[in-house]
Amino acid sequence: MKCIFLTGATGTIGSALVPRLLAQDQVSQVLLLIRAADDAQCQARLNEMLAHWRIAPGDPRVARLTALRGDISEPDFGLSTSAFAALAAKTSHIIHCAASVKLNMPLAQARATAVAPTHTLLALARQSAQAGGLQKLDVVSTVGVWGRTPGAMPERRLPEVEDFHNTYEAGKSEAERVLWAQGDGLPITVHRPSMVVGETGSGQVLQFQVFYHLCEFLSGARTFGVMPELGQTRLDTVPVDWVADVICWSSDRTDTAGQILHLCSGPDGAIDLRRLQAKVRGAWAAHGRRVPTLRTINRRLLERLVPLIGAIAGEKTRRALRGLPPVLAYLAEDQGFANPLTTQRLRPFGLAVPAVDSYLDAVLAYYLRTAPGPGKPAAP
Repeated sequence: MKCIFLTGATGTIGSALVPRLLAQDQVSQVLLLIRAADDAQCQARLNEMLAHWRIAPGDPRVARLTALRGDISEPDFGLSTSAFAALAAKTSHIIHCAASVKLNMPLAQARATAVAPTHTLLALARQSAQAGGLQKLDVVSTVGVWGRTPGAMPERRLPEVEDFHNTYEAGKSEAERVLWAQGDGLPITVHRPSMVVGETGSGQVLQFQVFYHLCEFLSGARTFGVMPELGQTRLDTVPVDWVADVICWSSDRTDTAGQILHLCSGPDGAIDLRRLQAKVRGAWAAHGRRVPTLRTINRRLLERLVPLIGAIAGEKTRRALRGLPPVLAYLAEDQGFANPLTTQRLRPFGLAVPAVDSYLDAVLAYYLRTAPGPGKPAAP
């Protein structure tokens, strides 16, 4: 039987993992690290997630879920010494998904939410291995560890990359280096997803993150139609259900230990931004949202105009524009994320990379149905 310790269950990828883990008969327990001020809040957050997973209070699966109140940035994940030791003794599989996805947090905060947890994760894995229980450690990283490097990102360790778009990327890159430098002998697989979006079919996702902010920008609504040249830039996206399926598959396999899996569309599968913009504007118009005429200007000029646009716009637009500079930085570079080794590895197991057209319409439709807006409810 398997006892799985999961961080990030209240995040985009982790939330998609939990139902899949519970669907496995050989999983006896799933231990969820949940950040909360006290036990009552921890239980409340678990109840919220149970509702998201459509698991009723009396469902037998509830008995296989245990919430541990803690914090990835704290020593021993915020657990007592005895609780940490007990966790190590019972855990057979570890899946680490927790992260802060704020792009421009202070570097110290980025390291506290990426690097510090990696040290704790390795300590837990070593204790579990010494107790004879550890079978697998799967860690979710990001293609962002490629930083500002031009060209296609290779499926290997990247100690040479030192220039990043933001502190989030820098923190995750350092965390990877720590993982490989100090994880000798541990059955580690690193997963590097690209931009994660909603599920194939339903489009559902727990949180609307960078992709959705980019779509709002591409619609032109937030900038009164002012738009930089998009050129030949492509955007690499993957649906969250496929990412979760691959991580579950990897967690069951010791022969993926030592590997880096690129969970991305790859250069040939990424969508051209001009095509994505056309899809976005078509979906926005079909849902009755404002789609202004586009006026193309130089990207650097747009960066200078952002404060002016914010000054004449409403507070909602000003808030949205604060996140625009990091988006413009990504648009300025031609990058790709190679995935031939990962694709070859996954295809025999029915885990071929999904084509963007198999999920994009559902993803946009779900966002437009549920995102905040005139007459719209808040996202779940």
